[in-house]
Amino acid sequence: MGAVAKKKETAVSTDVMDDILEFAGEGAAFDSSEMQIPFVRILQAMSPQLKKREAEYIEGSEQGDMFNTVTKQHWTGEDGITVVPCYQTTKYLEFTPRDQGGGFRGEIAATDPVLQRTERQGAKEMLPNGNELVKSDQHYCLIVEADGTYQPVVIDMKSSQLKVSRRWKTQIAMQKIKHPKTGAMITPPLFATQWKFTTIEESNDQGSWFNYQIEKVGLLESRDLMLEAKSFRDSVAAGEVKAAPEEGSSTVSSSNSDEIPF
Repeated sequence: MGAVAKKKETAVSTDVMDDILEFAGEGAAFDSSEMQIPFVRILQAMSPQLKKREAEYIEGSEQGDMFNTVTKQHWTGEDGITVVPCYQTTKYLEFTPRDQGGGFRGEIAATDPVLQRTERQGAKEMLPNGNELVKSDQHYCLIVEADGTYQPVVIDMKSSQLKVSRRWKTQIAMQKIKHPKTGAMITPPLFATQWKFTTIEESNDQGSWFNYQIEKVGLLESRDLMLEAKSFRDSVAAGEVKAAPEEGSSTVSSSNSDEIPF
């Protein structure tokens, strides 16, 4: 994984492992409403995770790397991550503009008529009250590590990442496999597919930044992993698990421009 920080593992004796397997899950079951799923983000030039004097600093990280906002685990942009998509939703978020102090003001329902009354100002969508509207595609996924372990995350895409999200959703919807018995072409379930995320540098007349690059890996080969992905999807759909609140959300900039410049 390149510069990825790896946890030190202590060898477990056979006897201890037998006990762990016997008591698997005991004491680790918590109220599902308290479970919060971390985000995966791309490190950009102005990200505080790259600055040694900032509390958010991640040692060994570089621009273009991806990181977990809760655990601070990071992956190089070249090596990337393999994910199983499980659920997708679109959020409409309201922010106070940065020049007015910044700050997250809440989520606006997709059915709210105010969404039809925004005004385009440069690269931003402004609400009638002067706050900024930020559209965010949120993809709930399982990251599958090389050793077969996995972790739930949210990959949220906004600003220039929305075009990547649209392409990915189109690719997912267009997948077809042949039914072995009937010969009919069917679309596999979302949670039965794997995708590779890496990052690529993009630029325009305003500057450069890193964005996601996604390619299909194929269908899942592990039934257990597919069932786990299906269970995760069901939990998100039922509202049993939610994305973790971001630290300092009361002072978040108007459109997270430190992370997604354009």
